Amino acid sequence: MTEGTAEEPWQLTTAPGSSNYTMHIEGDELVCQVGSTKLTYRSRAIEDLHGWLIEQGDWVPLGAADESKIAAAGSIEEWGRSEANPVGGWYGLRKGYRGRFGMYLPPLLEKLGLVELTHTPRNNSARAL
Repeated sequence: MTEGTAEEPWQLTTAPGSSNYTMHIEGDELVCQVGSTKLTYRSRAIEDLHGWLIEQGDWVPLGAADESKIAAAGSIEEWGRSEANPVGGWYGLRKGYRGRFGMYLPPLLEKLGLVELTHTPRNNSARAL
């Protein structure tokens, strides 16, 4: 089996270390399972986010926020829902659960060796490797 599949999902922990969750790719979707909550993102978010972080050239705040809350300016969360990103809006696919991009994507990129991530109780950041 290959890690990142439904049979063998990536085992992840949020940057602050407060929650464990899994992610796997199913077709064009990146499925994130947090307890009983299922979030889905476009699978291309992995490559797109890494590319954007390379362009930033420095630490970028995660800025994780629920869909209904405004994302912090300049954060990964803001970029994940911005009309200026490569998909022209939300990477999250499930209405009502499209947020938290800045919470769940960076630890996956860290696991894949694409970013360095801080691990403090609050205000974490990531930068491309």
